[in-house]
Amino acid sequence: MSYKILAINPGSTSTKLAIYEDEKCIFKASVKHDSDEILKFDRIIDQYNFRMKAIMDELEKDKIDLSMLDAVVGRGGMLKPIPGGTYQVNEEMLDYIKKAPRGEHASNLGCMLAKSIADQYNLPSFIVDPVAVDEMEDIARFTGMPELKRDSLFHALNQKAVALKAAKDLKKPYHELNLIIAHLGGGISVGVHHNGRVIDVNNALDGDGPMSPERSGSVPMGPLYKMVFSGKYTLKEIQRKNYGQGGLVAYLGTNDGQIIQNRIKQGDQQAKFIYDVMCYQIAKEIGSGATVLKGKVDAIILTGGLAYNSYLVDYIKERVEFIGPLMVYPGEDEMEALALGGLRVLKGEEVAKEYK
Repeated sequence: MSYKILAINPGSTSTKLAIYEDEKCIFKASVKHDSDEILKFDRIIDQYNFRMKAIMDELEKDKIDLSMLDAVVGRGGMLKPIPGGTYQVNEEMLDYIKKAPRGEHASNLGCMLAKSIADQYNLPSFIVDPVAVDEMEDIARFTGMPELKRDSLFHALNQKAVALKAAKDLKKPYHELNLIIAHLGGGISVGVHHNGRVIDVNNALDGDGPMSPERSGSVPMGPLYKMVFSGKYTLKEIQRKNYGQGGLVAYLGTNDGQIIQNRIKQGDQQAKFIYDVMCYQIAKEIGSGATVLKGKVDAIILTGGLAYNSYLVDYIKERVEFIGPLMVYPGEDEMEALALGGLRVLKGEEVAKEYK
């Protein structure tokens, strides 16, 4: 028996749609949303009706018969900290997302959109490995300031999906492996996977870990708090230096890896040095993760859009391959990861978890 699953992935100015028949994608679309229209809404939750109409219009235009579906899966949002896995959408999840105590993000709409469509056809609705996945051990949470603890906010969907692919290639169950997985995109997260749990990971949202194409990563605190209280910057300006206007953008004026690589090829030494800085910090974070696993590392995995870059991969490999074998799964297929999470439940390979 085959299963058909609709995956919904809301982004800042688009909503991606895909239908999978088992592991094969049979339909894909990206519904663009006008930026001016989006800005009219005070909160993400207020976009629900606007996005739902756009989705249904697109599916009707493409003559998609939703009655053929077996499940609908949405991108998980800023939920309370939960273990990884596939979760059935319930009222408690929807209530939490409507209040959004952990912050506004387009992915918050994923569970609402999925359940709304699924309920019309009496189908199950799920989310899979949201950014709020938290499996960290307590020792990894604590800092030198009792008032501040580290949170787990990272690219859980792609990291978990890639971990399962690597487990298949290594011919060992994921829950028996020690992996260090570096998701390399606009943000960078390096997760330490031990026996199926991400027991340590840098908070890729709040400026922890390596710099990235548009994020500052960790910076010295002394100069930072002097900058904050200098009176020269607003809170919003400081936040933008950390997230959105940090990293490669701050130094080189662009987060486009291809543009930077072209500049390096043309002899731009500043571009090469700053790119090397980012690669160095990624390798250093991977090395740090190896200490968490006491050096027992089955594989180091590079994934995300930057993993297509051979210069970056070679630079990191030279510094970390003494720790363990390097595996590369470039890109990030969120739609596939969502669909396969739902498929595992439908096929009885995994039990859907309850959000509570």
